[in-house]
Amino acid sequence: MAPYCVLAARLRHALNSGVRRYHVAPVLCQRAKVAMSHFEPNEYVNYEKLEKNINIVRKRLDRPLTLSEKIVYGHLDDPAKQEIERGKTYLRLRPDRVAMQDATAQMAMLQFISSGLPKVAVPSTIHCDHLIEAQSGGEKDLQRAKDINQEVYNFLATAGAKYGVGFWKPGSGIIHQIILENYSYPGVMLIGTDSHTPNGGGLGGICIGVGGADAVDVMAGIPWELKCPKVIGVKLTGKLSGWTSPKDVILKVAGILTVKGGTGAIIEYHGPGVDSISCTGMATICNMGAEIGATTSIFPYNERMKKYLGKTGRADIAALADEFKQHLVPDSGCQYDQVIEINLSELKPHINGPFTPDLAHPVSDIGAVAEKEGWPVDIRVGLIGSCTNSSYEDMGRSAAVAKQALAHGLKCKSKFTITPGSEQIRATIERDGYAKILREVGGLVLANACGPCIGQWDRKDIKKGEKNTIVTSYNRNFTGRNDANPETHAFVTSPEIVTALSIAGTLKFNPETDYLTGADGKKFKLEAPDADELPKLEFDPGQDTYQYPPKDGSGQHVDVSPTSQRLQLLEPFDKWDGKDLEDMLILIKVKGKCTTDHISAAGPWLKFRGHLDNISNNLLIGAINIENGKANSVRNALTQEFGPVPDTARYYKKMGVKWAVIGDENYGEGSSREHAALEPRHLGGRVIITKSFARIHETNLKKQGLLPLTFADPADYNKIHPVDKLSIVGLKDFAPGKPLKCIIKHPNGSQETIMLNHTFNESQIEWFQAGSALNRMKELQQKSS
Repeated sequence: MAPYCVLAARLRHALNSGVRRYHVAPVLCQRAKVAMSHFEPNEYVNYEKLEKNINIVRKRLDRPLTLSEKIVYGHLDDPAKQEIERGKTYLRLRPDRVAMQDATAQMAMLQFISSGLPKVAVPSTIHCDHLIEAQSGGEKDLQRAKDINQEVYNFLATAGAKYGVGFWKPGSGIIHQIILENYSYPGVMLIGTDSHTPNGGGLGGICIGVGGADAVDVMAGIPWELKCPKVIGVKLTGKLSGWTSPKDVILKVAGILTVKGGTGAIIEYHGPGVDSISCTGMATICNMGAEIGATTSIFPYNERMKKYLGKTGRADIAALADEFKQHLVPDSGCQYDQVIEINLSELKPHINGPFTPDLAHPVSDIGAVAEKEGWPVDIRVGLIGSCTNSSYEDMGRSAAVAKQALAHGLKCKSKFTITPGSEQIRATIERDGYAKILREVGGLVLANACGPCIGQWDRKDIKKGEKNTIVTSYNRNFTGRNDANPETHAFVTSPEIVTALSIAGTLKFNPETDYLTGADGKKFKLEAPDADELPKLEFDPGQDTYQYPPKDGSGQHVDVSPTSQRLQLLEPFDKWDGKDLEDMLILIKVKGKCTTDHISAAGPWLKFRGHLDNISNNLLIGAINIENGKANSVRNALTQEFGPVPDTARYYKKMGVKWAVIGDENYGEGSSREHAALEPRHLGGRVIITKSFARIHETNLKKQGLLPLTFADPADYNKIHPVDKLSIVGLKDFAPGKPLKCIIKHPNGSQETIMLNHTFNESQIEWFQAGSALNRMKELQQKSS
C-alpha cells in the first residue's frame, strides 16, 4: 500500500483539480506532511507553497518556465510583486535551509553571534570536513585533527547547540556528500558556505554556494538576495558507455564555457541523455559547475533520483515528488539564454589541466600534449575521492579497474590515495570489498574529509619547487592548490581514469587503446569498468557522527578566549563617512588569474579561519604583482620599499591610508571563502577594481562594505599603474545603475578620469553606507524594536 502521506497528496490533488471543490480534513493534510530529513522531523517539504508561487509567476510571465525558474521563483518572498528579468533584477528569496563547512562556519557563526539573535530561523547544519590533514591514513589523521582542532570543534559544537544548528562531527564526511545523502531533494532551495554546494543539483535541488554573511541573512530569517540568473541549457543526447563517465560531461562543458562562461547563470541539464546518468553522477556534474562560474547547476527529477532517495531512506520524499513532478521538470517549449548540445554516445574520456580546470583534453591526446608543452608525463600521485567523485559508484568503478590489474599481478606505479565521501560510503565500501581491492592495488585510504583536494596534504614525496605531475578526481587544480607547490602540474579526470593512469604511471597511457604488461610478461588491455550505482544491500551508515541541537539551547555557553590564536570575536567595521574616497594608494595591481586561493590561501592557513586578524596575514600572498612579476612582493608607496602584501596593508592601515586593489578578469573565482573579502576590509581596503568578478566573491565584497567596481572600458586596466593614487567620486549620489567616476593621479602630476560600473542595488548600497551587511541588519533590528 502507498504511504498515507502519498494517498493524502493524491486525494488533495484530485479534489483540487476537479470541477467541484471538496473539503479535505485538516488532520488529513497534517498527516500528509513529509519531513525534509530524518534529523528534523518537524520541518516539512513544502511543495504546496512551491506550486502556489510557481502558478503566480507563470500567470504573470505568461510563458513556459525552465526548471531553474520554477524552483528559484517558487522560493520568492513576494512572487506577486517581485520584478523578474533574467540577468538584471535582484530577487528576494526564502531558501529552505543552510549548510556550512567547518572552515567557513567559524566566521559565519561568529557573525551570527554578533547579530544578537537567539536561534536560527531555518534548518541549518555544520559539517566538519576541512580541517583534517592527510598524512598517514584515515584513523590516525582523524585523531590528529581532533586533537589539533579541539578548540574549534568545541566552538562549533557549542555554537550549534546554542543557536539550533545541527553538528556533523569530524569523520562524518564531506559536506556535499552528507547533503546529498540526507538533505537535498527535488525542488529544495539550499544555500551552503562552500562553492561546491551545487552538488545537490544531482537530486534536483537549487543548491547555491555563498559566503558566510549570506548564510547569516538566511539563518536570521531575512530574505536573501540573488541577481535573477540567466539559464544555460545543456541538452544531453545519446548514452554514456565504456570509459566515459559523468565527470567527462562537466570536463567537456568546462572546456566549452571556460572558467567564467557560466557566471550569472544556472546550468540546466535536460534531454534524453539525462536518464543514462546515475543520481550521484548528476551530482558530480553539478558539483564542478562551480569551475565555470555558474550560480548553480540542476537536473530534472527522474527515476534515477527516485531510486537514490529510496536507497537513502527517503522514499516518502520520492513519493511526494512524484505527485508534484510537473513542477520538478522544465516546461515544454521553455527558452534558454544559451544552449549547448552534447551527444553522450560520442563523448570521450577527458582530462583537464594543468593549473586551470577548463583546459580540456581527450585522454587519448594528453600524453602527446604534455610532451609538447614540457609537462612531466610521469605521474607521482593519483588521488581519487573528494566531494566531486566519492560515491559508491565511483569507488566501484575504480575498484573494477584495480581488480583487473591485480588479476595480472600489477599494482599502482604511482602513489595512490582514496578519500571516501562520507562515513556511510566508507563503511559500505569496506563491507562490500571495494576498499580492500583499492588497498591491495597500492592505495592508502584517507579520512572522510576534503584532504588534499583543498591543500590539506602533508606531502612528503617531493620538495617544494620540484616539477611533477599528479592526477586527481577532484574539481580544482589551481597553482599550488593541492600541495602548496607551484610546480605541481595537477590534472582532473574521472576516478576510473585516475586509477588506470596510476597503474600505468604515465600520462601517455590511454586505457581505451593501450596495453599493460602483466607480472607474467603477457600484455593485456583493461576493460571498461562496470559497477553498481548503488549497493545491492542497504547502505551501512557506519558510526553515528551527528549531534542534534537541543530544543532549548539558551543555557548553552559558547566560549571564545580573548587570547585564542584560532578564534576571535568580531568587531563591527566602520561606517562610510559620507565622503568620496580620495587619494587611495594601490596595494597591488594583480596580473592574470587571481582566485580566492590567491587572495586567501587555504592549506596551513585553514587553522586561522576563525581568527580574522591572524588569517589576514595571508592576504593576497599568492597574487602576482604586475610591477615585478612576483608573488607577495609589493612596493610600499610611503617608504618605497618592497615587502609582503599583508605587511604593506597593515602599514597603510596604521598610517590611516585607504587603499585599493586592481584586478584582471574573473577576479575571485574558485572557493566561496568570504575571508577573501573580510581580510582586505579588516586591513583598510575600500575598493577592488577589476575587469570582471566571480559572482560569490563580488557579493562577499559588498557584504563587508567594500566597493567591487569594474572598468566600463576593460582597456582602462592599462591606464592605472601601481604608483598611482585613485579617487572614487560621486558617492553621495551612489545609485543603482549609475557609474562612478575614478580620477587617476599619476606621480608626474597628470590626471586621467575613467568610469567604473557596479552591480549594487538599493539595499546593497545601504550595506556600504552602514559599513557592512551585518551592521545594516543591526540597524534594522534596532529600528524595529
